[in-house]
Amino acid sequence: MADQSFPFHHESTGPSNAPVEQVFAFLDDPKALAAHMGESSMMMLGSRMSIDVDADGGRVIGSKVGMQGRVLGIRLSLEEVITRRQVPVIKVWETVGTPKLLVIAHYRMGFELTRSGVSSLVRVFIDYSLPINAPWSWLGRLPGAVYARWCTRQMVMGAAGHFT
Repeated sequence: MADQSFPFHHESTGPSNAPVEQVFAFLDDPKALAAHMGESSMMMLGSRMSIDVDADGGRVIGSKVGMQGRVLGIRLSLEEVITRRQVPVIKVWETVGTPKLLVIAHYRMGFELTRSGVSSLVRVFIDYSLPINAPWSWLGRLPGAVYARWCTRQMVMGAAGHFT
């Protein structure tokens, strides 16, 4: 895996009404974690991405997860690899290859769980770079930050909503 520079960061935090073991099991499934990407939304400009996992289901270090779709007729795709997984506390993954995205480029993303009584505190973070090609190389700063906030917030809300 190439060493990446991730100059931008965003994180979202929120509660989930379940023990960390249950929340980890839910978020450990890339299809559950990234469900917001598979739904049509304003942030996706009415489009959606399909999510594919390898034989390990995205649940072991080195496991791969892919996403593809179209936004405004532009083909988007990426591949991620799981780089850290400490059950039931933390999981981290990052893009490999050359992601074809609009407002962000390479990223490292993950979640961390903290016990809070019988519930959990969920922190989802993303460290990312901007695309190098115009116009997003100079326009991407604001849309990239908006997308990072939306994506991390959707994952935190997904963990909260699943255990409501």
